[in-house]
Amino acid sequence: MDDIVKAALAKWPNVPHCYGWLALDARGNWRMRDDRCQALNLPGDVIRHPTLLAFIARNYLCNADGCWYFQNGPQRVYVDLEATPFIATTTAHGSFSLQHGEQAFTPELAFLDPQGRLQLSSGTTLAQLDDRDLAECLTWLSLDKEPVRDEELLAWLDDTMTNGKLLLQPPGARDLSLEVQRCKENQLMREFGFVARPRVKG
Repeated sequence: MDDIVKAALAKWPNVPHCYGWLALDARGNWRMRDDRCQALNLPGDVIRHPTLLAFIARNYLCNADGCWYFQNGPQRVYVDLEATPFIATTTAHGSFSLQHGEQAFTPELAFLDPQGRLQLSSGTTLAQLDDRDLAECLTWLSLDKEPVRDEELLAWLDDTMTNGKLLLQPPGARDLSLEVQRCKENQLMREFGFVARPRVKG
């Protein structure tokens, strides 16, 4: 957290929290959602200002209840999550980063859900892969040390294939080999205890 944010918190400790105005979409875009967007359930405008994006990234935190927020000076701005608290992307070097390259990311576990969404975790960090990078990541998969064919992957996802180990091996991280596990939709968000839409407890 930035020192200027800590100072603002100390000076104005009781500023009301903000809900529904900031979202992180499934492609790692921060979105501002005004009253109209919230009323019409629209995704909101993508935030593109580099300085603001860096400020959000440095002051992006999670509370004890699993609600993610951006500490904007003295005000806590809770974040609506379309997918997971972080979004992973592939890099030109064949590895992973978070939120459009803001942070390098070395996952420890990999999961695929029935919809074919790849989710990665490391410690308490949970990130869904940007769907635009999925095709590239499929080339990093192997089944019993052989490139996996489309029909084999579908059978694995349907859990009709009882044998075989599905591995994810990013070419830019030669020592990284992750056994991919099946998961249900939203399973990991529940297991990690993250809240997709923080709201005032009533």
